[in-house]
Amino acid sequence: MLDIEQGQREEKNLHLEQAVKEFEDFFFASNRGRIYKLILEAVEKSMIESALDKTDGNKCKAARILGINRNTLNSKIKKLRIEVRKWRRY
Repeated sequence: MLDIEQGQREEKNLHLEQAVKEFEDFFFASNRGRIYKLILEAVEKSMIESALDKTDGNKCKAARILGINRNTLNSKIKKLRIEVRKWRRY
C-alpha cells in the first residue's frame, strides 16, 4: 500500500516538473527575468484557492493545510488578489 502511494506521489511530481518546464518555455521568450516570480505566483494562487475551497473559506484551516501562519496566508491573499468572498456563505 505504501509503495503505491509513493509511486503516485512520484508520478505527480513528474507531472509537476513537466508543467513547470512548459511554463518556462512559454514565459522565457516574453518574460525574461520574471519567470520565477510568475510561476511561483501561479502555483501559490492555485494552492491557496484550493485550500480555501476545501475549508469553505476558513483561513485558519486553510493556513494549517498549507503549513503556513494565518497572517502569512492573509498577506499572500492580499498580494495575489484572491477574492475570499466567493467562499463565504450567506
